[in-house]
Amino acid sequence: MTARHILALDQGTSSSRAIVFDERARPVASAQHDVGARYPRPGWVEQDAHALVETQLRAAREALAAAHLEPRDVAAIGVSNQRETIIAWERDGSAAAPAIVWQDRRTSDRCAALRASGHEPAVRARTGLLLDPYFSGTKIGWLLDDLPDARRRVAGGELLAGTVDSWLLWQLTGGLAYATDVSNASRTLLMDLERRQWSAEMLELFDVPPDCLPEIRASDADFGVTDAAHLGTEIPIRAMVGDQQAALFGQACFERGSAKNTYGTGCFLLMTTGSEPPRPPDHLLATVAWQRDTGPQVRYAVEGSVFVAGAAVRWLRDGLGIIGAADEIEALAGSVPDSAGVVLVPAFSGLGAPYWEPDARGTITGLTAGTSAAHIARATLEAIGHQTVDLVEALESAGQPALTTLRADGGAAVDDLLLQVQADLLGRPVERAAVAETTALGAALLAGRSVGVWSSDEEVAGLVGRGRIFEPQRGEAWRLGMRQQWAEAVARTRAPR
Repeated sequence: MTARHILALDQGTSSSRAIVFDERARPVASAQHDVGARYPRPGWVEQDAHALVETQLRAAREALAAAHLEPRDVAAIGVSNQRETIIAWERDGSAAAPAIVWQDRRTSDRCAALRASGHEPAVRARTGLLLDPYFSGTKIGWLLDDLPDARRRVAGGELLAGTVDSWLLWQLTGGLAYATDVSNASRTLLMDLERRQWSAEMLELFDVPPDCLPEIRASDADFGVTDAAHLGTEIPIRAMVGDQQAALFGQACFERGSAKNTYGTGCFLLMTTGSEPPRPPDHLLATVAWQRDTGPQVRYAVEGSVFVAGAAVRWLRDGLGIIGAADEIEALAGSVPDSAGVVLVPAFSGLGAPYWEPDARGTITGLTAGTSAAHIARATLEAIGHQTVDLVEALESAGQPALTTLRADGGAAVDDLLLQVQADLLGRPVERAAVAETTALGAALLAGRSVGVWSSDEEVAGLVGRGRIFEPQRGEAWRLGMRQQWAEAVARTRAPR
């Protein structure tokens, strides 16, 4: 019997997930393991690079077992991953240092110096991105300066570097494949957005030798096969794509003007723009959505990135201890009718789009003696909603098509109260994806299309279902008042310190 199942590996910031999809693109089994982070200095965020691989492989084995499938029943693997996070490793597969996570701000000074020297316009024109420590380029340069003798070892082929997809691929294939896909490469500050190749100009600017970078391939390219020791047999790896671009594909946002918002550790709004590199609106990003070897080859997108969304809920759990588990926030926040004037701006790792203030730090305003844990919990959900409205307003003010409905996905999108708050603050319907984890779905759909499980984009779009729609329940006066409170709190957060 021909294998018709697809295994999606979704290596995220908070966890490693594996989901098995059947030929109707329905999830039949899944497994997930949390991934921790370290904060060795203010603004620094690191992860154990080997833990990313170990938890991903464990989740894959458990998902296959739960689906009662043998590895030979899997037609292909699709990989999605947290973007911009950087790992350096030896050829024997051992990590040379902890992974530097996309939230990390240690290269803020480098970015500021490059901006002061007038380099941002050229970076913007070539890559579609901004000079911000969020992206990978300055992280790689920092690592090569920090690791002993790193640049000599790179030149000798002893030391490699890449984003999480490249690191996973190296480990999955037993060191036989060293590649990245175009969507991940477009997040490094090192890729020419139009040519979709490493830019000699950017490599020189960021002092990154090309010898330490992987080959750029299409998102649904042949990335090799897994080492049989990992899953019991060789399985083709036929898609690699950044998590947010994967979610865009998983929501079937194939046409210009279609958009989605993913509620995960951060919050990411992407709108498909077409087959030519877009001119990004001020304070937003231009990025490759995906590139395929067949069919419409490349799609670009405009993106707004919020650094802290679900991470703020984890802060309530781990930092303040006012909830015992992340899913308790809905009941706690719903126990009060409003936040009683409390506004949280969760700039724990600076402010992302549309502000791009890497040195901003979080604030809470409106505290009184009557403020309770429930008010802070509700303000946390409102903060996630406000940041998303900021992105929508930035898109539309720059001439992008107006959104009539916001498509929502991601782990936090299971929270009904969050999506109702979002609809109220946005003043428009919010439509939840039928499969909340559309990141994994997108990677599976790309891999399945590549190996012929699905034959067309029309078939794929028909398989992608829709979930509940949340209609706004608050009036315009309430919405404008809340937006004004938010703007005032953000202004305080951005004020010089």
